[in-house]
Amino acid sequence: MFIHVKDAKYLEDYKVEVEFNNGEKGIVDLSNDLYGEVFAPLKDKNLFSKIKVDKDLETITWENGADFAPEYLYYKSFKDIKNLESQFKQWGYIN
Repeated sequence: MFIHVKDAKYLEDYKVEVEFNNGEKGIVDLSNDLYGEVFAPLKDKNLFSKIKVDKDLETITWENGADFAPEYLYYKSFKDIKNLESQFKQWGYIN
């Protein structure tokens, strides 16, 4: 199954509640991921808070063109769940 974002809601700081196409909801803290040319502008919480779900890309996006892969958002949401380790290894997020 491919993971896609169905819905997202800004919470606070750099946290977003994300609903995935498998019905699961998680909270993603992207505070450590906002660097580089595309993502650094999102340190402005006013810009960060304006997330939207792009129905074509099936992930969250911002008006400056930034987006995160839905698999990465899923990983960030559920990285501490042991029974998902093999999936995260397959995606290349852990060794």
